[in-house]
Order: sequence, then C-alpha cells, then structure tokens
Amino acid sequence: MRPVIASTTVADPARTRATPPGSGRPVRHLVVLGDSTAVGLGDPRPGGGWRGFGPLLRDALSDPSRPDGHVRLDNHARTGARMAATRHEQVPAAAAARPDVVVLCAGMNDTMRSDFDPAALRRDCAEALDLLGRAGVTVLLVRFHDHTRVFRLPAVLRRALAARIAALNAALDGAVADAGIPVGVLDLDVPASYEAAAWSVDRLHPSELGHRLLARGMAELLAARGWAVPGTVGLAPEGGREVTAWHRGAWLVVKGVPWLCRRGRDLGPVMLRGVAEGARLR
Repeated sequence: MRPVIASTTVADPARTRATPPGSGRPVRHLVVLGDSTAVGLGDPRPGGGWRGFGPLLRDALSDPSRPDGHVRLDNHARTGARMAATRHEQVPAAAAARPDVVVLCAGMNDTMRSDFDPAALRRDCAEALDLLGRAGVTVLLVRFHDHTRVFRLPAVLRRALAARIAALNAALDGAVADAGIPVGVLDLDVPASYEAAAWSVDRLHPSELGHRLLARGMAELLAARGWAVPGTVGLAPEGGREVTAWHRGAWLVVKGVPWLCRRGRDLGPVMLRGVAEGARLR
C-alpha cells in the first residue's frame, strides 16, 4: 500500500495559524534529528550557542495556559551528520524514547562527499522511517531545494551538486514509499528558500528567518495531522543575535575559504568527471 504523504512548503503565512484552543492532540515530546541545520546553525543565541527551528517549533506546540502544556524537546542532531550516521547513531535513541513527533533533516552533507551513494541513502532513510513508524511516532521529513542557487559555485561543481541534490530528493521520495508509513514532507523548493534573507552569513545554513520559516512549515504539517498548535511562529526577529558585516567578513576568512578548500578536495574527482563529460559532448 502506498503511504499517505502530507506535504507542505516553508512559507505560507496565510495558512499557518494557531489551532483553536482545545483542538487537536497535544504534543508532549518533540525530537529533532539530523545535521547542522537541525542543530540550529545560522540562528545564533545572544549568549552563545544555537537556537534553530527546534525550539521555535517547541514553543509553538506548547500551551502556557496548561500546567502540563510545556513540550519536552530533545535534539540528537550533530554538525556534519550524514544519513547513515543519523540512522545508526540518532534514530535508535529517538525510537526508544517513543516521542510524539520526530523531525528528520539530513542528507545534504551526503551530496558534498565523493562517496555519495543515493541507493544507500535511500535504504538508510527508509530504515530510519520504518523504525520510527513502528515506535508510533509522527515523522516530519525535510525535502531539499537546489542549494546551488543560494551558494554560488564554479559551473562544473554547480552542475554536479545540482544533480546530486535531485538524486537526494529522489532517494528521500523512494524511502518514504519503501517505509510504508504516513510521513509529513516539508518541501524547501519554494521561492522563499532562494531569498538572501533566509540564509545566514555562510549561505549554507538558514538564518533566523530561515529557521522560523522551517518551524512554521512544520507547525502547519502537524496541525494538518491533527496535533494541537496553540502558538504561532512569527517571522519577526526575536531572541536571536544580530549578524553584522564584520561577522560576515570574519566568517569568510576563518571558515569560508577553508571549507571551500576541503570540499574542493573531496569533490575534485566529480569536477574532473564533469569536465571530461562536457568535453566528450562538445
């Protein structure tokens, strides 16, 4: 039987409102799994560390009018995690805890590596969804945009990465079909994902606004699945740290250039194959 897939996009303010008081099942326990975006990178706290869509979504799901209305949030995500690591290192603990809702945001790091394997990624994602589904969890899965339209790259690398992101999304779609459970899919391939304001200084992670859009889309998915969403996710900056031109310059020198060098070495073979294929076609 083909699973029912609830799907939405990151930005539709008119449709994303708090559910009426008393309607829907209250969320008691929320778990976030995945990579650096799930950690919250790009949305810095004033005192250090990261916030991200997890706490924003938790606050929207909490009901301060009830003594037991505060939602517990566990975040097992880690920076650099790939789909296999998420499946084997993060998912078992989440399934054992039997939370109400799990958000899974992983796979983009796989596209940045020379050993990218869509078939293995599909298998790992399907196993993760199946394990969470058997634990009775409502699962939200992130489906990705074409990041080459956000982070400018040389033409050869841009084409290679865009093809990999398309293969990643196909693998995620296949994993949902393989798992056979209802999954809420947040599709990031919408105009809001390509706005500069939605991205942090590194152009790799969402900004505070980007994380707010993610949380808002997830709240919409949960409301559609019958979960109570007492609060709303506003889009105005609140509680984050202001990012200045100095921060952007410092990141470019300290983080940006070294990152490009590392990824260039890892994806060098991909670039060479792209050049060879282009020459063959010409």
